Amino acid sequence: MATEEVDPRFADLDAWQLASAMAAMWEGQLAAVAAIGHALPAITAATEAAKVALGDHGRIVYVGAGTSARVAVQDGAELMPTFAWPSERVHFIVAGGDSAFVTSIEGAEDDIEDAVTQINAARLTAHDVVIAVAASGTTPFTVAALQQAGSFGAVTIGVANNPGTVLLASAKFPVLIETGRELIAGSTRMKAGTAQKVVLNLISSGIMLRLGRVYRGMMVNMQPTNAKLKRRAQAMVAQIAHCDPSHAAHWLEQAEGDIKTAGLLALGIDRVDAETILKKCDGNLRRVFAELAKDTDSQSDRHPKEAARKQGGAVEP
Repeated sequence: MATEEVDPRFADLDAWQLASAMAAMWEGQLAAVAAIGHALPAITAATEAAKVALGDHGRIVYVGAGTSARVAVQDGAELMPTFAWPSERVHFIVAGGDSAFVTSIEGAEDDIEDAVTQINAARLTAHDVVIAVAASGTTPFTVAALQQAGSFGAVTIGVANNPGTVLLASAKFPVLIETGRELIAGSTRMKAGTAQKVVLNLISSGIMLRLGRVYRGMMVNMQPTNAKLKRRAQAMVAQIAHCDPSHAAHWLEQAEGDIKTAGLLALGIDRVDAETILKKCDGNLRRVFAELAKDTDSQSDRHPKEAARKQGGAVEP
Protein backbone atom coordinates (compact mmCIF):
# COMPACT_ATOMS: atom_id res chain seq x y z
CA MET A 1 0.00 0.00 0.00
CA ALA A 2 1.32 3.39 -1.00
CA THR A 3 0.46 4.94 2.38
CA GLU A 4 2.86 2.45 4.05
CA GLU A 5 5.77 2.73 1.62
CA VAL A 6 8.93 4.81 2.02
CA ASP A 7 9.14 7.56 -0.58
CA PRO A 8 12.73 7.50 -1.90
CA ARG A 9 12.60 11.27 -2.42
CA PHE A 10 12.38 11.78 1.31
CA ALA A 11 14.54 8.93 2.60
CA ASP A 12 16.99 11.44 4.07
CA LEU A 13 14.35 13.90 5.26
CA ASP A 14 15.72 13.76 8.79
CA ALA A 15 19.10 15.02 7.52
CA TRP A 16 17.68 17.99 5.62
CA GLN A 17 17.79 21.56 6.80
CA LEU A 18 14.60 22.14 8.80
CA ALA A 19 13.39 24.88 6.45
CA SER A 20 13.62 22.48 3.50
CA ALA A 21 11.86 19.71 5.43
CA MET A 22 9.09 22.10 6.41
CA ALA A 23 8.63 23.18 2.80
CA ALA A 24 8.45 19.54 1.68
CA MET A 25 5.84 18.68 4.31
CA TRP A 26 3.79 21.73 3.37
CA GLU A 27 3.91 20.76 -0.29
CA GLY A 28 2.71 17.30 0.74
CA GLN A 29 -0.32 18.86 2.39
CA LEU A 30 -1.12 20.79 -0.78
CA ALA A 31 -0.83 17.62 -2.84
CA ALA A 32 -3.18 15.83 -0.45
CA VAL A 33 -5.86 18.45 -0.93
CA ALA A 34 -5.34 18.48 -4.71
CA ALA A 35 -5.88 14.70 -4.81
CA ILE A 36 -9.48 15.21 -3.67
CA GLY A 37 -10.43 16.82 -6.97
CA HIS A 38 -10.64 13.49 -8.77
CA ALA A 39 -13.03 12.19 -6.12
CA LEU A 40 -15.54 15.05 -6.28
CA PRO A 41 -18.12 13.13 -8.36
CA ALA A 42 -18.03 10.25 -5.87
CA ILE A 43 -18.21 12.64 -2.91
CA THR A 44 -21.18 14.44 -4.47
CA ALA A 45 -23.05 11.19 -5.13
CA ALA A 46 -22.46 10.04 -1.55
CA THR A 47 -23.65 13.36 -0.16
CA GLU A 48 -26.83 13.37 -2.23
CA ALA A 49 -27.67 9.82 -1.16
CA ALA A 50 -27.03 10.75 2.47
CA LYS A 51 -29.37 13.72 2.28
CA VAL A 52 -32.16 11.62 0.80
CA ALA A 53 -31.77 8.86 3.39
CA LEU A 54 -31.50 11.03 6.49
CA GLY A 55 -34.94 12.62 6.32
CA ASP A 56 -35.98 14.13 9.63
CA HIS A 57 -34.72 11.42 11.97
CA GLY A 58 -31.80 9.53 10.36
CA ARG A 59 -28.34 9.60 11.94
CA ILE A 60 -24.85 10.30 10.66
CA VAL A 61 -22.61 7.54 12.00
CA TYR A 62 -18.83 7.88 11.83
CA VAL A 63 -16.63 4.77 11.95
CA GLY A 64 -12.88 4.56 12.30
CA ALA A 65 -9.78 3.48 14.17
CA GLY A 66 -6.76 5.47 15.32
CA THR A 67 -6.04 8.69 13.40
CA SER A 68 -8.98 8.17 11.05
CA ALA A 69 -11.35 7.85 13.99
CA ARG A 70 -10.09 11.04 15.58
CA VAL A 71 -10.44 12.92 12.29
CA ALA A 72 -14.00 11.61 11.98
CA VAL A 73 -14.90 12.59 15.54
CA GLN A 74 -13.60 16.09 14.92
CA ASP A 75 -15.91 16.47 11.94
CA GLY A 76 -18.97 15.01 13.63
CA ALA A 77 -18.54 16.98 16.83
CA GLU A 78 -18.75 20.26 14.89
CA LEU A 79 -22.16 19.50 13.40
CA MET A 80 -23.98 20.39 16.60
CA PRO A 81 -22.60 23.90 17.23
CA THR A 82 -22.38 24.83 13.55
CA PHE A 83 -25.67 23.51 12.21
CA ALA A 84 -27.65 22.69 15.38
CA TRP A 85 -27.65 19.10 14.21
CA PRO A 86 -29.23 17.14 17.10
CA SER A 87 -26.68 15.30 19.24
CA GLU A 88 -28.81 12.16 19.12
CA ARG A 89 -28.44 12.16 15.35
CA VAL A 90 -24.64 11.83 15.45
CA HIS A 91 -23.04 8.57 16.50
CA PHE A 92 -19.42 7.45 16.70
CA ILE A 93 -18.22 3.87 16.37
CA VAL A 94 -14.55 3.88 17.29
CA ALA A 95 -12.10 1.03 17.71
CA GLY A 96 -11.24 0.92 21.41
CA GLY A 97 -14.21 3.05 22.48
CA ASP A 98 -14.23 6.60 23.79
CA SER A 99 -10.80 6.30 25.40
CA ALA A 100 -9.29 5.93 21.92
CA PHE A 101 -10.13 9.58 21.20
CA VAL A 102 -6.98 10.70 22.97
CA THR A 103 -4.87 7.55 23.39
CA SER A 104 -3.80 4.63 21.24
CA ILE A 105 -5.54 1.38 22.15
CA GLU A 106 -3.34 -1.53 21.14
CA GLY A 107 -5.04 -4.15 19.01
CA ALA A 108 -8.34 -2.28 18.84
CA GLU A 109 -8.22 -1.84 15.08
CA ASP A 110 -8.13 -5.62 14.63
CA ASP A 111 -11.16 -6.29 16.82
CA ILE A 112 -13.81 -7.40 14.33
CA GLU A 113 -16.10 -8.69 17.07
CA ASP A 114 -16.21 -5.30 18.78
CA ALA A 115 -17.00 -3.63 15.45
CA VAL A 116 -19.99 -5.90 14.88
CA THR A 117 -21.12 -5.47 18.49
CA GLN A 118 -21.02 -1.68 18.27
CA ILE A 119 -22.90 -1.65 14.98
CA ASN A 120 -25.59 -3.97 16.30
CA ALA A 121 -25.97 -1.86 19.42
CA ALA A 122 -26.52 1.24 17.26
CA ARG A 123 -29.73 -0.35 15.88
CA LEU A 124 -29.24 1.08 12.40
CA THR A 125 -31.99 1.58 9.83
CA ALA A 126 -32.13 2.53 6.16
CA HIS A 127 -32.35 6.18 7.25
CA ASP A 128 -28.89 6.12 8.82
CA VAL A 129 -25.73 7.13 6.97
CA VAL A 130 -22.51 5.36 7.95
CA ILE A 131 -19.22 7.01 6.98
CA ALA A 132 -16.25 4.69 7.50
CA VAL A 133 -12.74 6.12 7.20
CA ALA A 134 -9.45 4.22 6.91
CA ALA A 135 -6.29 5.40 5.16
CA SER A 136 -5.23 1.85 4.33
CA GLY A 137 -8.72 0.79 3.32
CA THR A 138 -8.08 -2.54 5.04
CA THR A 139 -8.47 -1.86 8.77
CA PRO A 140 -10.36 -4.94 10.07
CA PHE A 141 -12.47 -3.03 12.62
CA THR A 142 -13.58 -0.41 10.12
CA VAL A 143 -14.25 -2.86 7.31
CA ALA A 144 -16.29 -5.18 9.54
CA ALA A 145 -18.32 -2.26 10.90
CA LEU A 146 -19.11 -0.99 7.41
CA GLN A 147 -20.10 -4.42 6.15
CA GLN A 148 -22.36 -5.01 9.14
CA ALA A 149 -23.94 -1.58 8.66
CA GLY A 150 -24.74 -2.51 5.08
CA SER A 151 -26.68 -5.55 6.28
CA PHE A 152 -29.11 -3.17 8.02
CA GLY A 153 -29.73 -1.23 4.81
CA ALA A 154 -27.89 1.88 5.95
CA VAL A 155 -26.27 4.15 3.37
CA THR A 156 -22.59 3.20 3.58
CA ILE A 157 -19.80 5.56 2.54
CA GLY A 158 -16.21 4.33 2.56
CA VAL A 159 -13.30 6.79 2.51
CA ALA A 160 -9.82 5.35 1.85
CA ASN A 161 -6.46 6.49 0.51
CA ASN A 162 -5.47 3.30 -1.31
CA PRO A 163 -7.20 1.89 -4.41
CA GLY A 164 -8.63 -1.58 -4.76
CA THR A 165 -9.18 -2.07 -1.04
CA VAL A 166 -11.87 -4.02 0.76
CA LEU A 167 -13.32 -0.94 2.48
CA LEU A 168 -14.06 0.66 -0.87
CA ALA A 169 -15.43 -2.59 -2.27
CA SER A 170 -17.75 -2.93 0.74
CA ALA A 171 -19.21 0.58 0.53
CA LYS A 172 -22.30 1.54 -1.45
CA PHE A 173 -20.54 4.83 -2.06
CA PRO A 174 -16.76 4.41 -2.21
CA VAL A 175 -14.58 7.54 -2.05
CA LEU A 176 -10.94 7.05 -3.02
CA ILE A 177 -8.41 9.81 -2.33
CA GLU A 178 -5.04 8.67 -3.64
CA THR A 179 -2.63 10.68 -1.53
CA GLY A 180 0.22 8.21 -2.18
CA ARG A 181 3.31 7.78 -0.05
CA GLU A 182 3.71 9.81 3.11
CA LEU A 183 6.85 11.85 3.69
CA ILE A 184 7.21 9.83 6.88
CA ALA A 185 6.25 6.32 5.80
CA GLY A 186 3.02 5.12 7.39
CA SER A 187 2.33 8.40 9.18
CA THR A 188 -1.16 8.80 7.78
CA ARG A 189 -1.90 11.62 10.19
CA MET A 190 -0.19 13.74 7.54
CA LYS A 191 -1.31 13.65 3.88
CA ALA A 192 -3.95 10.96 4.28
CA GLY A 193 -5.37 12.54 7.44
CA THR A 194 -5.54 15.98 5.85
CA ALA A 195 -7.39 14.61 2.82
CA GLN A 196 -9.78 12.67 5.04
CA LYS A 197 -10.67 15.79 7.01
CA VAL A 198 -11.38 17.75 3.84
CA VAL A 199 -13.55 14.96 2.41
CA LEU A 200 -15.55 14.71 5.65
CA ASN A 201 -15.94 18.50 5.66
CA LEU A 202 -17.33 18.34 2.15
CA ILE A 203 -19.75 15.50 2.87
CA SER A 204 -21.13 16.85 6.14
CA SER A 205 -21.34 20.46 4.95
CA GLY A 206 -22.93 19.33 1.69
CA ILE A 207 -25.58 17.41 3.61
CA MET A 208 -26.37 20.50 5.66
CA LEU A 209 -26.58 22.62 2.51
CA ARG A 210 -29.05 20.21 0.96
CA LEU A 211 -31.10 20.04 4.16
CA GLY A 212 -31.54 23.83 4.24
CA ARG A 213 -29.38 24.45 7.29
CA VAL A 214 -27.44 27.08 5.36
CA TYR A 215 -28.94 30.20 3.77
CA ARG A 216 -26.94 32.63 1.63
CA GLY A 217 -23.71 31.34 3.12
CA MET A 218 -24.90 31.69 6.71
CA MET A 219 -25.27 28.95 9.35
CA VAL A 220 -28.87 29.90 10.09
CA ASN A 221 -29.56 26.89 12.30
CA MET A 222 -26.81 27.90 14.72
CA GLN A 223 -27.78 28.33 18.37
CA PRO A 224 -26.53 31.63 19.91
CA THR A 225 -25.19 30.16 23.14
CA ASN A 226 -22.51 32.74 23.97
CA ALA A 227 -21.75 36.42 23.40
CA LYS A 228 -19.84 35.86 20.17
CA LEU A 229 -22.56 33.67 18.70
CA LYS A 230 -25.27 36.13 19.76
CA ARG A 231 -23.48 38.87 17.82
CA ARG A 232 -23.17 36.54 14.85
CA ALA A 233 -26.86 35.64 15.07
CA GLN A 234 -27.85 39.31 15.18
CA ALA A 235 -25.74 39.98 12.10
CA MET A 236 -27.48 37.13 10.28
CA VAL A 237 -30.96 38.39 11.14
CA ALA A 238 -29.93 41.90 10.09
CA GLN A 239 -28.72 40.58 6.75
CA ILE A 240 -31.78 38.41 6.15
CA ALA A 241 -34.21 41.23 6.94
CA HIS A 242 -32.04 44.18 5.84
CA CYS A 243 -32.57 45.78 9.21
CA ASP A 244 -30.54 47.54 11.86
CA PRO A 245 -28.61 45.22 14.25
CA SER A 246 -30.46 46.64 17.24
CA HIS A 247 -33.77 45.66 15.65
CA ALA A 248 -32.31 42.27 14.81
CA ALA A 249 -31.43 41.78 18.47
CA HIS A 250 -35.01 42.54 19.46
CA TRP A 251 -36.51 40.06 17.04
CA LEU A 252 -33.95 37.43 17.94
CA GLU A 253 -35.03 37.77 21.55
CA GLN A 254 -38.68 37.49 20.53
CA ALA A 255 -37.86 34.34 18.58
CA GLU A 256 -36.01 32.84 21.57
CA GLY A 257 -32.75 32.70 19.64
CA ASP A 258 -34.11 31.06 16.48
CA ILE A 259 -32.41 32.92 13.63
CA LYS A 260 -34.84 31.88 10.88
CA THR A 261 -37.93 32.81 12.88
CA ALA A 262 -36.33 36.10 13.93
CA GLY A 263 -35.58 36.98 10.32
CA LEU A 264 -39.21 36.41 9.34
CA LEU A 265 -40.50 38.37 12.33
CA ALA A 266 -38.23 41.26 11.37
CA LEU A 267 -39.84 41.22 7.94
CA GLY A 268 -43.27 41.70 9.46
CA ILE A 269 -44.49 38.14 9.36
CA ASP A 270 -46.67 36.97 12.24
CA ARG A 271 -45.01 34.55 14.67
CA VAL A 272 -47.56 31.79 14.10
CA ASP A 273 -47.36 32.24 10.33
CA ALA A 274 -43.56 32.25 10.46
CA GLU A 275 -43.43 29.01 12.40
CA THR A 276 -46.07 27.42 10.18
CA ILE A 277 -44.35 28.17 6.91
CA LEU A 278 -40.95 27.17 8.28
CA LYS A 279 -42.40 23.81 9.24
CA LYS A 280 -44.09 23.45 5.87
CA CYS A 281 -40.79 24.15 4.09
CA ASP A 282 -38.72 21.90 6.39
CA GLY A 283 -36.91 24.93 7.78
CA ASN A 284 -35.45 25.89 4.40
CA LEU A 285 -35.48 29.70 4.19
CA ARG A 286 -34.96 29.75 0.45
CA ARG A 287 -38.08 27.63 0.05
CA VAL A 288 -39.90 29.84 2.55
CA PHE A 289 -39.25 32.96 0.51
CA ALA A 290 -40.22 31.18 -2.70
CA GLU A 291 -43.48 30.12 -1.05
CA LEU A 292 -44.17 33.63 0.22
CA ALA A 293 -43.49 35.05 -3.22
CA LYS A 294 -46.43 33.03 -4.57
CA ASP A 295 -48.75 35.08 -2.35
CA THR A 296 -47.45 38.47 -3.49
CA ASP A 297 -50.61 39.52 -5.29
CA SER A 298 -53.05 38.67 -2.50
CA GLN A 299 -50.82 39.23 0.53
CA SER A 300 -48.16 41.66 -0.63
CA ASP A 301 -47.78 43.15 2.85
CA ARG A 302 -46.53 39.77 4.08
CA HIS A 303 -44.07 39.24 1.26
CA PRO A 304 -40.52 39.74 2.54
CA LYS A 305 -39.46 42.06 -0.27
CA GLU A 306 -42.58 44.18 0.15
CA ALA A 307 -42.14 44.31 3.91
CA ALA A 308 -38.51 45.27 3.56
CA ARG A 309 -39.35 48.08 1.14
CA LYS A 310 -42.24 49.47 3.18
CA GLN A 311 -40.35 49.49 6.45
CA GLY A 312 -36.93 50.48 5.14
CA GLY A 313 -35.64 46.96 5.67
CA ALA A 314 -37.68 45.73 8.62
CA VAL A 315 -40.59 46.30 10.92
CA GLU A 316 -39.68 48.49 13.89
CA PRO A 317 -39.81 46.66 17.24
